[in-house]
Amino acid sequence: MSALPMPPALPDFTTITLERPAEHVLLVVLDRPDARNAMNTQMGLDLMALFERFQVTTDGARVVVLTGRGDKAFCAGGDLKERRGMSDETWATQHAIFERMVRAIVNCPIPVIAAVNGAAYGGGCEISAACDFVYASDTAKFALTEVTLGIMPGAGGTQNLARAVGSRRAKEITLTGRPFTAADGERWGFVNQVCTPQSLLDEAIATATRIAENAPISVRQIKQSIGRGLDMSLADGLAYEIEAYNRMVPTEDRHEGVNAFNEKRKPNFRGR
Repeated sequence: MSALPMPPALPDFTTITLERPAEHVLLVVLDRPDARNAMNTQMGLDLMALFERFQVTTDGARVVVLTGRGDKAFCAGGDLKERRGMSDETWATQHAIFERMVRAIVNCPIPVIAAVNGAAYGGGCEISAACDFVYASDTAKFALTEVTLGIMPGAGGTQNLARAVGSRRAKEITLTGRPFTAADGERWGFVNQVCTPQSLLDEAIATATRIAENAPISVRQIKQSIGRGLDMSLADGLAYEIEAYNRMVPTEDRHEGVNAFNEKRKPNFRGR
């Protein structure tokens, strides 16, 4: 039998930086601080390439923390300087990249935590909404301002936001284009935890580390069960859940977890 081809090596990214702050935790930094980490075409391509790769291999990562460089902006949205003078065709081509990028984040098999450290406007808000949950600095602000520019959220904003805060609040946010604070977001169910700017990354990495210490198959199946179950009836969701559950019964990790509990030691989960 011939060997399977190895996944391609990670490309050299120019708009994002990758770090390993803890075991099995990958920190992804949006790295255009001079442009308030605004999304240009290259950032869309970089994020798309990274998160689509996770469908093949996560290179040992079990959790991703996504943040922005600096303390002013997580991501200020689409780079309007790059977009100035764009033809309709070029605009549509660029947006197709952003759409595919957001779908790759939503479909990432491992959890993605947004650590929002400043302004998250437009596409920046949509990126945070596409993550599994959000930690935010108390100085962070969010907004979907597309309606003020003659367009609308088109990278999952109307869908992921409504699922987080409910349809009525999502309509208010998207139809007014009015910014909201991290405290507002926490009260509405969009933000999980509000932190000081100094503690934000530490708090997000601590939570990521705790998740990464759990059984990887269990984590993946839980994420998938919740995500897909929300689009099903309760009866179908319950059936999907038990199918996901039964896949873990024969795993080595399930045996390891029970043995470690009875032996009063920390389990060593290997994802198999």
